[in-house]
Amino acid sequence: MSFLQSYTDLVDFSQKSLLLSACAIAFNPTAWNIVARREYRTRFLTKFFGSGQAACYFLAITIFSLGLVRDFLYERALRAQPSHPLLEGTIPTFAGYALLACGNILVISSTWQLGITGTFLGDYCGILMDDIVTGFPFNITNAPMYYGSTMSFLGTALLYGKPAGILITAEVLLVYLIAIQYENPFTAGIYAKREQERAKAGGKKVEAKKEL
Repeated sequence: MSFLQSYTDLVDFSQKSLLLSACAIAFNPTAWNIVARREYRTRFLTKFFGSGQAACYFLAITIFSLGLVRDFLYERALRAQPSHPLLEGTIPTFAGYALLACGNILVISSTWQLGITGTFLGDYCGILMDDIVTGFPFNITNAPMYYGSTMSFLGTALLYGKPAGILITAEVLLVYLIAIQYENPFTAGIYAKREQERAKAGGKKVEAKKEL
C-alpha cells in the first residue's frame, strides 16, 4: 500500500462534500467579521434597519443560519467518509458524547452570560456591555463559544468514527484561532474608545463645576 493510498483510507479527498464543508467552516467567521467591521465603521446595517438593535438581530439570525448550514454540510461530509476501527467502540463513543456535552455547555453558558446582543457582535453595532463578563465560562477561557464549538465538531467526528472529522476539526480550531487574533484586539479597541470618551466627558463636567 502506497503512502497516498494509506491516507485515502482515512480521508476520501475526492468527495465534494468534504470541500464544501471545509469552505463553509472558513467562510462563516470570515464573512461575519468583514460585515461586522463594515457595520462598525459605516453603520450601513443600522441605517438600513433603523437601529443598532435591529442590525444586531439581523446579524444574529444570519450568523445562526450560516451555522446551521455549516453543521448540515459537516454532517453530510462525514457520512460520505470512511470510518476507522480505532474510532469505533465504547471509548470513542463516550468521549464523543462527553465532548459534545462540554462543548454545548460552553456555548450555551456563554450565550446566557452575554445575551443575544453580546453574543452576536452587538458591540460592532454600538450596543456595548456595561462591564466585562468574568463569570463562567469566561473564567476558563476568553473564547468559550469558539472552543465549545470546536469540541462539538470533534465529538461528532468521534461519534461517526470518521478520521475526516478530526481533520475538519483541526481546520475549525485553526480558523477560530485566527479569528480570535483579529476579533479580540478590535473589540478591546471599541471598549477602550468608550472609556476615553467617558473620561473626556467626566473631565468636562469637572471643569464646568469649577466654573460655577
